[in-house]
Amino acid sequence: MLLELANGESVPRGELPVLGVGEFVEAVSSAVAGGARIASLFACGEQLVAVLADDAGGLLGITTARIEARRYAALTPHCSAAHWFEREIAEQAGIVPFGHPWLKPIRFEPCAADPSLPGVVDFYRVEGDGVHEVAVGPVHAGIIEPGHFRFQCAGETVLHLEIELGYQHRGVERALRGGPDRRSIHYAETLAGDTTIGHATAYASCLEALGGVEPPPRAQAIRGLALELERLANHAGDLGALAGDVAFQPAAAACGRLRGELLNLTALLCGDRFGRGLVRPGGVAFDLEPARAQELASRLAETMGELERPVGLLWDRPSVLARFEDTGAITRAQALEDGLVGPPARATGLERDVRYTHPAGFFRFAQVPVSTWTTGDVFARAYLRWLEMKRSTTFVARCLETLPRGPIRGGLPDPAPDRLAVALVEGWRGEICHVAWTGPDGRFAHYKVTDPSFHNWFGLAGAMRGQPISDFPLCNKSFNLSYCGHDL
Repeated sequence: MLLELANGESVPRGELPVLGVGEFVEAVSSAVAGGARIASLFACGEQLVAVLADDAGGLLGITTARIEARRYAALTPHCSAAHWFEREIAEQAGIVPFGHPWLKPIRFEPCAADPSLPGVVDFYRVEGDGVHEVAVGPVHAGIIEPGHFRFQCAGETVLHLEIELGYQHRGVERALRGGPDRRSIHYAETLAGDTTIGHATAYASCLEALGGVEPPPRAQAIRGLALELERLANHAGDLGALAGDVAFQPAAAACGRLRGELLNLTALLCGDRFGRGLVRPGGVAFDLEPARAQELASRLAETMGELERPVGLLWDRPSVLARFEDTGAITRAQALEDGLVGPPARATGLERDVRYTHPAGFFRFAQVPVSTWTTGDVFARAYLRWLEMKRSTTFVARCLETLPRGPIRGGLPDPAPDRLAVALVEGWRGEICHVAWTGPDGRFAHYKVTDPSFHNWFGLAGAMRGQPISDFPLCNKSFNLSYCGHDL
């Protein structure tokens, strides 16, 4: 039994279905088998909460279960996409999903059930003649966040990769509880700093749903174009980094420089290259007058024009294609089974894009066509970024030409008590999900964030199976997942 709602809506907590654990497992696994997917799965006190996304129907479904004795029969054996979520539930809430195939912490967060320390964990081991183990990180060369990668190899071939995270854990979800307050929006903006607009929009959408209001149309348009500017800058940076990983310097240098120009467009919009301070509950904090809108459009067209040649070199140079094609390939079936989102999912042919399947805000009126590829390899994940950049450019140009008139911020009532709100936003890495749950006083009794990286780290591990270990930097960059967005 699922309670249906649309993206960016809220429902009274009293209307949420409360199932037995067996019924809960059956409801979630049946929905996933029928084409839905897990957007979020978490524990709130003694209650399990599942948020399922039905992309075909454009609706979300919510169901809950009451847990007794702090244990339940795991969902993962019936629905493998749940396995990372259930490891988190055991880690954070001390609720044990018995029957889970590999129940270990994902962030080293101490809890009553397992007070593990960072680095003191069991790793899966492959035994046999010639099998050896390679440990990489958590400290890496250059300026990069910490994460540990444990490879089981036969010669150069990777048999298994286990990814251990948690070194960036900051307790942000706990800090959001008891809000909203003056700090809450700043927590949202820094959940993953390169996704400031995406996470801030999801947070603001939850507050607006709890307050029963919508931001003005002009504010929705500015949020939409800011989200696409964020996508453009990060995709350009990724293409440059991928070029750098195969030592193709013409594209690496050009994309690195022009990423800065794209970041500067967000600074032109609000004064900050990452968009901090722009999105605020009820609307946006900065307007865009005609002169700046025209300048933004002109500079965007100029920058994208400069990118055409160096990025085009990536697709017709045999030395680049030899490294990109058939490297780190995952199939559509794997993406479905693992619950992947964003570019890694769309690179296998899946049309998973919240802007299209669950449109909210300005995307209800001006849609961005979904870009897909089918080969699921590094080439697909790279080329997909370029397709998305071109479509985002068209979207931004159209927004700038047709900005609705009117205010940029409306009134925002206090959040209603005892309600649950869900907001999905298609960030540049993929689907962002925020779930806000208010108590009797209208404050956040629970706040859950699912960054797209949470869905996709396991996909990277799968992409490395059977690959030479020397291809890991390239595969890793083609996913380009967030450590801090996962660790929160």
